[in-house]
Amino acid sequence: MAIDKTAIIHSSSIIEDGAIIKANVKIGPFCHIGADVEIGEGTVLNSHVVINGVTKIGKENHIFQFVTIGEINQDLKYNNEPTRTEIGDRNHIRESVTIHRGTVQGGGLTKIGSDNLFMVNAHIAHDCIIGDHCILANNATLGGHVTIDDYAIIGGMTAVHQFCNIGAHAMVGGCSGVAQDVPPYVIAQGNHATPFGLNIEGLKRRGFSKESMQAIRKAYKFLYRSQLSFDEARTQIIELAKQHVELNRFVKLFEHSTRGIIR
Repeated sequence: MAIDKTAIIHSSSIIEDGAIIKANVKIGPFCHIGADVEIGEGTVLNSHVVINGVTKIGKENHIFQFVTIGEINQDLKYNNEPTRTEIGDRNHIRESVTIHRGTVQGGGLTKIGSDNLFMVNAHIAHDCIIGDHCILANNATLGGHVTIDDYAIIGGMTAVHQFCNIGAHAMVGGCSGVAQDVPPYVIAQGNHATPFGLNIEGLKRRGFSKESMQAIRKAYKFLYRSQLSFDEARTQIIELAKQHVELNRFVKLFEHSTRGIIR
């Protein structure tokens, strides 16, 4: 066990031998930290937090009460292999959020970036990959192997099916069921989720130029407002991406999609 002398740990919390607790970490009452856990500088655990498995947590995260991170996942194929969970910096992880470790079949890693907000009771299943600056609202649920790119927002009570991708800057409305990939920049809603235009206000707030937004609008029209087949629309977007780098996010989604794209 390696606990920095500047860390503040409540006497009721259990820190197993082997855990690494870095400078200025604050661990409140009744937390349980496993032997293979590393917690980065300045991270705060309010109380009743359980962190298990091979788990690495970065700097200045704020983890609220009753959160579980790195616990055994719910995949019935899992056989206690030493898979991992990694979390970046400055995330806010609110009450009762659950984040499960990866599986061997899924690459062995559940990975979360930095500057995300996970609201009350959100669930992040095994082998999910989440980028930076994302928001999962209350009770949002991700099945295994879901990928969420930067700045995406998932509404409350929304469920995302296993192996789906949510593109960067996309927004999925509350109480939705996502069964296929949501392209970048798109607003989706419903069960099953369907497209409802582009997240224009979000793009403006994040400083996208008029030229970039025009290119994104054109890509959206190819996919959803033209008479083109999906293959024809994809070809047009790939060609347009040679002139507008922001459309490479569409190209990346086309390359990695296994469940198809919402239409």
